[in-house]
Amino acid sequence: MSLYCTIKDLDNQLAQALTSATNPTTQAKRNLNQIGRVRDKNQVSDEIALDYIRSAGQEIDAALSGLYRVPFGEIVHLERRLFSDITEYNSYIVLEKTSPLAKGDTVEIVTRDGVTSERHEIDEVIGNSVFSTVDPILYPFPEGSRVLRISYPIPIAWIAVRLACGNLFDKYFSAQVSPDISNYGKSLREQARSKINDILNGRTILDAKRTGRRLTDPNIDDQYGLPMGNDGNRDLDKLGG
Repeated sequence: MSLYCTIKDLDNQLAQALTSATNPTTQAKRNLNQIGRVRDKNQVSDEIALDYIRSAGQEIDAALSGLYRVPFGEIVHLERRLFSDITEYNSYIVLEKTSPLAKGDTVEIVTRDGVTSERHEIDEVIGNSVFSTVDPILYPFPEGSRVLRISYPIPIAWIAVRLACGNLFDKYFSAQVSPDISNYGKSLREQARSKINDILNGRTILDAKRTGRRLTDPNIDDQYGLPMGNDGNRDLDKLGG
């Protein structure tokens, strides 16, 4: 089961048509800053959202299985060290070097000996070298502990959330409005397929285990040779001829 993005990622991508201004449990009006940002769970439950995320992962795996070992696994994209100890009086993580981190990134903090580790989501970033986490850090990690940014190979999560949202919008627009297709959903799918086509044509190389190698030496390994369409293009919509 390939879940390359989270429900939170899906919620952030949804347009207002599938959001709600009221709380689905209490029916109370939401704060103004929540309007258009909170999924309408009466229409799209967590179970349905996960189902579309799973389907998007299966579509990605099917399209890229000729090039890479699927399903894809999480990898470390960045490693830094703690500049100062983490204590109960210090809720912020201070790194030795500035780093390209953003809210929502997943990081794992590991002691030098590798015995103790904790996984957290970044809540706030200050100055590219200081950040806080959504959940409190329980272990007092000492200075010099490793801080790893973890995610699926780029841009797998980016593709997955757009495929899931695009298909989800078409489900709720079908036979309900005219035309019975969401232009926003169509645009999201086009963006996702464009990225998949970049991978299929070798314009984007994933940091993942490849398949179909003729030679094991990476220095003389030739490029993948997927079947090409009549115009010499390997794009998904061209392979059928």
